[in-house]
Amino acid sequence: MEINEAISGRRSTRDYTGQPVDEETVRRLIDAAVHAPSASNGQPWTFTVVRDQVLLDRISDAAKAHMLATLPDGPQSDHYRTMLSDASFHIFYHASALILISGTAQSPWVGADCALAAENLMLAAYSEGLGTCWIGFAQGFLNTSDGKSALGLPATSVPVAPIIVGHPKSKVAPVPRKEPEIRWIG
Repeated sequence: MEINEAISGRRSTRDYTGQPVDEETVRRLIDAAVHAPSASNGQPWTFTVVRDQVLLDRISDAAKAHMLATLPDGPQSDHYRTMLSDASFHIFYHASALILISGTAQSPWVGADCALAAENLMLAAYSEGLGTCWIGFAQGFLNTSDGKSALGLPATSVPVAPIIVGHPKSKVAPVPRKEPEIRWIG
């Protein structure tokens, strides 16, 4: 697949089949992730792969409770409260795997480094016919001691990018993009 096709075709997928993603494929996705640039080539990331659906269910419930307890007031929060209060809403959309990219060092750039790795991973997944979605609802909980404990992460770990991966039930339709605001200097 040509890179521009992957960039323009990748979408956030929220509807998956039950078909698992095999270990060899997950390793290829992580290999793509580790080829991302990082500040001073520090490569400050680790990858936690969760395919245990019972554990994903538990983390989904705990993350929903954490989000409900910490959401600020506002119109967007009201929408989120409705979603998160629904017992049938699963933040991981029943995807067959979660790949959590975490930072291994406290640095000003660890978030950007892990985000770059996440984008590589998501583009590689798309090129293999898989769907992905960055699950922001999981980030706050996974950064707590309970969240880190649930995944066996060290206390110093910095969970940055919880990416679900799976086989999409259907192709996700394109979404409109805003015209970029460009400032030319010189």
